[in-house]
Amino acid sequence: MLDLVEIVAGLALLFYGGDFLVTGSTRLARFLKISPFVVGATVIAFGTSAPELAVAILAALDAAPELAMGNVIGSNIANIGLVLGITAMIAPIVIASKRFNREYPPFLLAAFLILFLAWDLKIHRLEGIIMVSLLALYVWRSFSHKEDIPSELEDEAHLLPGKDPAFQVLLIIGGLVALVGGAKLLVSGGVSIARNIGISEWFIGITIVAIGTSLPEIVSSIMAAKRGHGEMAIGNIFGSNIFNILMVLGVTSLIHPLNINEPIHPDLIIATGITGLLLALIVFGKYSLGKISGVTLLATYFLYITLKGMGIL
Repeated sequence: MLDLVEIVAGLALLFYGGDFLVTGSTRLARFLKISPFVVGATVIAFGTSAPELAVAILAALDAAPELAMGNVIGSNIANIGLVLGITAMIAPIVIASKRFNREYPPFLLAAFLILFLAWDLKIHRLEGIIMVSLLALYVWRSFSHKEDIPSELEDEAHLLPGKDPAFQVLLIIGGLVALVGGAKLLVSGGVSIARNIGISEWFIGITIVAIGTSLPEIVSSIMAAKRGHGEMAIGNIFGSNIFNILMVLGVTSLIHPLNINEPIHPDLIIATGITGLLLALIVFGKYSLGKISGVTLLATYFLYITLKGMGIL
């Protein structure tokens, strides 16, 4: 019974957390005269990358650099294949060509940067300084580009209709906390039920836990896309992957240089490859992701998970 209560409470927190996050982010974008993409790629991306940062720092301090690196690479692959795959299957995601051409270079650069820096299975402090410096440059670049926000970016939700910018920041923070808390409750209840009916730990790990840790990104992206803010959904993933690499690995390697003892080269190649696949799908889809693109991304993700589970990768 308690497990069901956790699941219901988790679903409620996910719904209202996503509602508050997207509403507050849209209002803040309008106030700051920046695009919803930028808010998704900075404010929301930072919030959804914070758990990865905490895990990576603790892993590095516990002399487990493989966990820190695996957390980032796995999260980036899931963000593209799982999160955008599911989102595109539910609601079309559209990004303006001008916006895409401006924002894809740092996204692609970050993917190739980690491929290059981690290929020797080491990330030194100097490389961490480079990554953190690039992150600062990315954030400055994002917020320095002011623009006129179209008037149609009005609030679809009428909950908590305050207009003060500080209130919108609190709404965003509250939404992020609710999303993370809801995901934890949902995973806890789901794992407990799965164990009680005899489902294997490995299957629980690659399904309930894997999807659960991506639920904040999934819910916020779906809500943004369904409200017509496709750029916020893509911005969330672009920014989250950039923050995971430049902030999470950059800060972690400053605290404790990473010396990895596992062969992570296939995962690095997959992470870079799925990044290229996403960009190709957006271009060939005329700057949008529809159901076919969503199925392609999701199938790629589950193929990766299957091959990983079989020990082929």
